[in-house]
Amino acid sequence: MADKTAVPDLAPAPAPAVPQALTDAPGYQVRRLHQAYVALWGRAVDATLTGPQFAVLTAVHAAPGRDQRSMASAVALDTSTMADVARRLENRGLLVRRTDTADGRRKLLYPTDEGERTLRAVHERARCLGERLLEPYDDERRADLLRLLTSLADRWEGLAAGC
Repeated sequence: MADKTAVPDLAPAPAPAVPQALTDAPGYQVRRLHQAYVALWGRAVDATLTGPQFAVLTAVHAAPGRDQRSMASAVALDTSTMADVARRLENRGLLVRRTDTADGRRKLLYPTDEGERTLRAVHERARCLGERLLEPYDDERRADLLRLLTSLADRWEGLAAGC
């Protein structure tokens, strides 16, 4: 008599093959890169300071007292996202937003001492992640890859601005 209580195979089915239409789509590959990068950043660099927050903190450190709108442009964020990122950094005590005395609509950004300490602590881990990501490539290929990525980003940003 056969055992009718056998447990069905619970092994997950293999993932379906990615359709060629996706693998040929640059946006699909960029999204994959972004998802992997965000996951790696959270594990290897900082679980609470996001990549965009790190970019803003780095830009503010490099040019303290610049206005929020120009900082948004410098780190490739739209102004509403920049306002949110700056507010979160301010709430964490990592930067200060001061109203420009010459134009009350402008917010000027300054790092706090805690922001400077955080940036120093995270900077080396971010640099190590960058090294790890480009590890398979020699210096010449890394430079070529970064030039291509920059060119692609510039092109896509230009296309998006023209929409």
